[in-house]
Amino acid sequence: MFYQIDSRFSMTAANADKWLWVRPGQEGQIALSLAQVIVSENLQADGVDVASLLGGGADILNAYRPEVVAERAGLTPEMTGGDPAEFLKDLARKFAARQPSIAIGGGSAGAQSNGLFNLEAIYALNHLVGSAGKKGGLKFNPPSPWADVPSSSIVGSLDDWTRVTEQIRSGQTKLLMLHGADPVHGLPDSLQLREAIAEADDLFVVSFSPFIDDTSAMADLVLPDRVSLEDWGDDISEPGPGYQVVGLQQPVVNPLFDLDPLSFPDVLLTMAQELGKESDLPWANFKAMLREGSDALFNMNRGSIEAATADEFWNNMLRRGGWWDELRHGPTTVKPADGLLRTIVAKEKGPEFNGIGTASIGSDSFYLVPFAHNTLLDGYNGHLPWLQAAPDPLSTVTWQTWVELNDTTANRLGVKEGDILRIESSKDSIRAVAYPTPAVPPHTVSVPFGQGRKHGSDYATERPGNESANVMDILETTTVNGTGSLAWAGTTVRVSKTGESVSISKLEGDARAVEIGLMPSEEIIKTIAPENA
Repeated sequence: MFYQIDSRFSMTAANADKWLWVRPGQEGQIALSLAQVIVSENLQADGVDVASLLGGGADILNAYRPEVVAERAGLTPEMTGGDPAEFLKDLARKFAARQPSIAIGGGSAGAQSNGLFNLEAIYALNHLVGSAGKKGGLKFNPPSPWADVPSSSIVGSLDDWTRVTEQIRSGQTKLLMLHGADPVHGLPDSLQLREAIAEADDLFVVSFSPFIDDTSAMADLVLPDRVSLEDWGDDISEPGPGYQVVGLQQPVVNPLFDLDPLSFPDVLLTMAQELGKESDLPWANFKAMLREGSDALFNMNRGSIEAATADEFWNNMLRRGGWWDELRHGPTTVKPADGLLRTIVAKEKGPEFNGIGTASIGSDSFYLVPFAHNTLLDGYNGHLPWLQAAPDPLSTVTWQTWVELNDTTANRLGVKEGDILRIESSKDSIRAVAYPTPAVPPHTVSVPFGQGRKHGSDYATERPGNESANVMDILETTTVNGTGSLAWAGTTVRVSKTGESVSISKLEGDARAVEIGLMPSEEIIKTIAPENA
């Protein structure tokens, strides 16, 4: 059985056996409620030291009894098909009994001010049912096969970008180099990074973007990078499959003959040579660096590639797209920290929402739950027309910025599909096309990331503001407690009609819906879960 607990109907929710929507930021409460049932009914896996996990008595979980959490999370009998508390108890029993079980957290659950608490509570469930480190459960990744290459990346937080912005504004930063990032578009407008760059007198900005974007348009120098299909690269999967894996990327098309730009790594290597830093970056080019890594793997004499020579190993690695060693896996026995659940409970704090109308959610104010665009992602692909024209898998909307809202809520507000709505926070406002649907909780609205570019190709910019807006412009700069990351799902907004309306660009509803299996050439197979038979 697959349950999705989320505040938005996503593709994952659409594929789940049961989608349970909750108030944003309550996911950790739900997780601890399941933990309370498992502990109180002694449903933990054999060998699990519950006393060690609790760091004391089980009473620390009493505040998360299903009877308490169900109401706090906004669960109703209509949603759960009966008593919400009994639903949570039944879910906890199923999670403990059907092994292996796995609890995964992420997305908007981690993008609240209490996001760290939410995710820690969710992942702690795996320790209770013995899924940590086991096949079918959470498999931990081993260290990198290269001693000088980390196995995980270091992600910058909003706190980091706040410091960068202040350093630019104060004149401490003299050189800003950008690669694979468009922070002017991809960070909250309230951070005022655009203004800091524009007003800096002695800041030199270099962009390596292969396409003009909002930050590149402010650069003093643009050195276009090769696109991924033209370039070399390697990657250590994150997350990985639980054993050592190295991916290798090779060019599959040639750059335009009249351009043939240097790749970003080659620019850095050339700079090192010109600055006399060959001892730090000794490779002639990026390909030579990758080849050295391949030779190091060959010398280990293990893994998925058998070869008599380093050249043969390199060619096989290129052909397979990488190298892996299933015998070098992560730890299979993982002892959680003593008092893990007590530590998590001590961090518990309700989500903090900033914006407009936090005290009147559900009237004309709503929780804003943004989401990654299926093809444009965070806007990185916004310049590509075929990705702009790719339909969203749920709404089928293309090209436009739309706002998903509950259809009953839309009727109450007098909103119809295609109406232009103003979505306002305490920072700014944007306009978006209304898409009413029953698959949205009545207290939330959702807007995709990715649109609203001010610079770049015509496909990304040449559209009216009521059809292409950047939701980052209205996000509050709330951070996640304990990480300093942007709590991008922690904004409340007011929604109002503008009086304007447009035709929404979508495929849904254009073709008549016909039940599968009616045509003589079709055969329908129905699979029903045993408990629903």
